[in-house]
Amino acid sequence: MAKRKRLAPAAIADQDTGGDALETKAFLGWAGTRRPPIADISGDAAAQSALEEVSGELHRARTEGRMITSLPLNEIDDAHLVRDRSHVDAEEMQVLIDSLRSRGQQTAIEVVALAGGHYGLISGWRRLMALRQLLEQTQEPRFATVKALIRSPQSAPDAYRAMVEENEIRADLSFYERARIAVQAAAQGVYPDPQTAVQALFEAARPPKRSKILSFTTLVSALDAHLKFPAAIPEKLGLPLAAALQADKGFRRRLTEALRRAAPETATAERAVLERILRGEDQPRRAKSSPAEQIAPGVQIRVASGRVSLSGKAVDDMLVEDLRQWLLARKKKGND
Repeated sequence: MAKRKRLAPAAIADQDTGGDALETKAFLGWAGTRRPPIADISGDAAAQSALEEVSGELHRARTEGRMITSLPLNEIDDAHLVRDRSHVDAEEMQVLIDSLRSRGQQTAIEVVALAGGHYGLISGWRRLMALRQLLEQTQEPRFATVKALIRSPQSAPDAYRAMVEENEIRADLSFYERARIAVQAAAQGVYPDPQTAVQALFEAARPPKRSKILSFTTLVSALDAHLKFPAAIPEKLGLPLAAALQADKGFRRRLTEALRRAAPETATAERAVLERILRGEDQPRRAKSSPAEQIAPGVQIRVASGRVSLSGKAVDDMLVEDLRQWLLARKKKGND
């Protein structure tokens, strides 16, 4: 029986020798230290997917207001919304400035992206103002930017609610300031009227509190242009003032005239004017008159300070003429 010829495996040329290599899967990447090409492709795809996922999450965090961003102060429009704070205590502002100077900004403001690369302020007005003052005073670059959360409110009412909710938590606003933002929001067409604005902006407040804010809207509508220190008006003065404005059509005119004449320079002085008018001290006092006295049949006389009045059935033209002649004769006698 003939022996079978044993075939030797084909020799694979060494890469270093420059010889022709057999094109096998092992030689193209499985052998040695290189990974298979499919592993390279899978790794690149995974890295790209991870990068896209991180990039997408960062974008969502930014647009959803979950990522704090550093923005230049000059890109923030603080007049984007009508502010609900009408007065800032100088001492409180100085405390905030000192804190920002020593510790930096601890709480981000809230803004909304506007056209042209600018941002409209939603909340954080005091922090923004304090940083601007620090930048003006020191010219230090660290005060030239502000930490901000970029919000995306769906509508103007959403933006106003965000501002109110933030300030209800952080700021001790007066009833007047709360009412003022409702009046201003209605004036800008955000809400159809102040009552609707109060209901929407202060939805979380208890009904008695909303009722008081609504009463103060009467005060804002009537006197906002005439008051210098409206935030200092307490509840126990503001509510009766609002009631008087609704009950007496002439009350507003008397208030504004009294404020104009007094021109108060302090909150205490302005409050004193309001209290005085509320007590009715601006009204001329009626002269005390004596009881009517019958001095002739059908004629009664009533005497008051600087005034005499006659009444009764017998007070006719003839009596009036007789009285006139008597007065003329009396005058002539006095001249003689």
